[in-house]
Parts: sequence; C-alpha cells; structure tokens
Amino acid sequence: MAQPLVIVIGNEKGGAGKSTLAIHIATGLLYAGKKVAIIDLDLRQRSMERFFANRAAWVAANGQDLPLPIVPDMGDGKALARSSEEEQLARFEAAYAVAQNVAEVILIDTPGGDTALSRAAHARADQIVTPMNDSFVDFDLLGQVDPVTLELQKPSIYSESVWEARKHRAITEGRHATIDWLVVTNRLQGTHARNRDRLEERMGKLAKRVGFRVGPGLRERVIYRELFPMGLTVADLSNEVRPVSVTMSHVAARQELRGLMADMGLEDALAPLAA
Repeated sequence: MAQPLVIVIGNEKGGAGKSTLAIHIATGLLYAGKKVAIIDLDLRQRSMERFFANRAAWVAANGQDLPLPIVPDMGDGKALARSSEEEQLARFEAAYAVAQNVAEVILIDTPGGDTALSRAAHARADQIVTPMNDSFVDFDLLGQVDPVTLELQKPSIYSESVWEARKHRAITEGRHATIDWLVVTNRLQGTHARNRDRLEERMGKLAKRVGFRVGPGLRERVIYRELFPMGLTVADLSNEVRPVSVTMSHVAARQELRGLMADMGLEDALAPLAA
C-alpha cells in the first residue's frame, strides 16, 4: 500500500479556527472517496474527534448514509493530557501506525501551543495548513513587525517551528523531501478594512522569505456553528440531509470549501463538492 498523504492543521495560537478547518477538509476528502484517518492531538478539547462522534450518532439516529473517517484510539484525552510526554508520544505513534496501514490520507489536528505531540506531527507532515484570523495578533506568530512602521522584521516562533520540521524531514528522508505549507486567512469578516491591506502586504513578504503559500480560508458563518452539534458540514447538505433551511449563504460556504481544497491541491475532492 502506498504511503498516505499526511496533512497537519497547525498554528501555535488557539482560536484561529484549526478544528473548523480540519473537519471541513476531512469531510471534503471523504466525499471524494478517500479513506481518511483523523488524529486529534488537542487532548483536552478534542473538537475534531467530538465532531465526528456527533456525526456517527446523528447518522445512526436519522438513518442516513454519510461518510465517516477512521479514528485510531488514543485513549482518554484528559487522562493522556496529564501523563508524561513519553506516554503521549507512544500513544500518538501507535495511533499513527494504525492510520498508516488503513488510510489514504491522515489528517492531524494539533493543539494551540508548542508541544512534543505537535512537533512530532509537524515532522511527519506532507502538507501543513495554518489558519490565521485577519489580525496582526495572529500574524505575530508567523512574523514580527516593527511597532512604529509595521514593516516586516523577521520570522516569528511558528515559522521557526515549521522550518525545524522541514529540516528534520530533509535529514531523515533526504534533501528532496519537502513540506508544502499553506497559510489561509480564516474567519474573514464581510467588510473590507485598511488593516487587511496592511496584513496582506506583510503576508506576501513573509511568504517569499520563509516559503509558504497564501490561500483563502473560511469566512465567519453561522452555518458552521449551527451544524457542529450534529457532526455535519455544508458538504453534507442535500435534499435528503437538510436539518436547517438552505440559503444562498450555504451555497457560498460550499464554494469556499471548494476554493480551499483547490488551493491544497486536492482536485479529487472538487467534483463531489460541486453537487
């Protein structure tokens, strides 16, 4: 069996929308017919894992046939969060080995912080997707700006973490081994602002300097929060699956997801999302 594609959703800042992005990417891949294994390393919160548990319960209760991912068991997250780094890494390695044997894509959601688990996941990534809010607060983890001129000064802590992951990958797998890094601006508001223009300019400069691509994320939409308790996404909505009334906003949300998958290079996922 070919080695699975490993996608890591990463950002050391909490609240950037990592889990929202992860569940939508996973669902898009499932609709493309991929065998997807998910590993949620946010041990205390586990939003992605809980989302798909909600999905399994909703499917069973409503007699629907919706695609579900493979979820390798890492045990009780809260108990694991209190254990040693060695125990956490051992559980991750065991879950990763299971996923590696059964999946075509392994999707890993990481915690908001620099942890041994997060570093281990990043080192295995073929692709890192980093969501960030439309804010210099979030940008500060990627690059530092001059407080007076707002000009880009140097890469910041998360950019350095990705650099270390790339270096580790090159050392262990050869200098031609690469990690594709996509940064997406998430939770955009509908109105345009001068702050966004400034931010986009600095993003462009930093992208050239440290080697990431910039793409569109997901806007701040009520539908994402509305569907979460049921374990559903906009990709699931159809004539048969309609727990909420469908509006033009939902159609636009599906198009956003298509744009995200296209920027990730996951063309196989696009045709099912057009339905």
